[in-house]
Amino acid sequence: MLTLYSYWRSSAAYRVRIALNLKGLEHDIVAVNLVKGEQAGDDYRALNPQGLVPLLVDGDTRLSQSMAIIEYLEEVHPHPRLLPADLAERARVRAMAGLIAADIHPLNNLRVLKYLKRELGQTDDAINSWYRHWITQGFTALEQLADATGPYLCGDVVTLADVFLVPQMANARRYDTDLTPFPRLVAADAAARALEPFAAAAPERQPDAG
Repeated sequence: MLTLYSYWRSSAAYRVRIALNLKGLEHDIVAVNLVKGEQAGDDYRALNPQGLVPLLVDGDTRLSQSMAIIEYLEEVHPHPRLLPADLAERARVRAMAGLIAADIHPLNNLRVLKYLKRELGQTDDAINSWYRHWITQGFTALEQLADATGPYLCGDVVTLADVFLVPQMANARRYDTDLTPFPRLVAADAAARALEPFAAAAPERQPDAG
């Protein structure tokens, strides 16, 4: 049995929940409350020295970082595919997922927002503006990269790019980001969220939601 250490509102954990569901992999979820600081406790640090979620445990294997976890799942459980067989298309999908994972998400991570508030003394309005700025900048590029034929981000098949898009769109809505300039992203997000593997992974459906 796979065990996923998760927090309901973590977009990185959300990605892994989607991937597990898409591949039909049974798993237990252990909640780690980031707001209460449970990720910094000795017990969790012993499992994941970085003190972040998600963490996937597969027997004796412990894996952190959502991209690494999902690529591991893709290699161990290759069907259904999240990465295309064509090498150029595979690289394209990885690039789109990476745009979110490397260029948007790290700047809006909870620990970054806390640092802006506590150490740098920024107001909530300033922090929210910061959050929306980086989403808007990343989404502006992603909108141009999206496949116009749809319904998903890279065409007619769900890929790793959709797994990363949906949680980031949830973050964008949570922070009242104007999504009007991104019709392709909005359409791809809606199409993916209509699928049960995505819906079941949604933050509000997690046991620790609240």
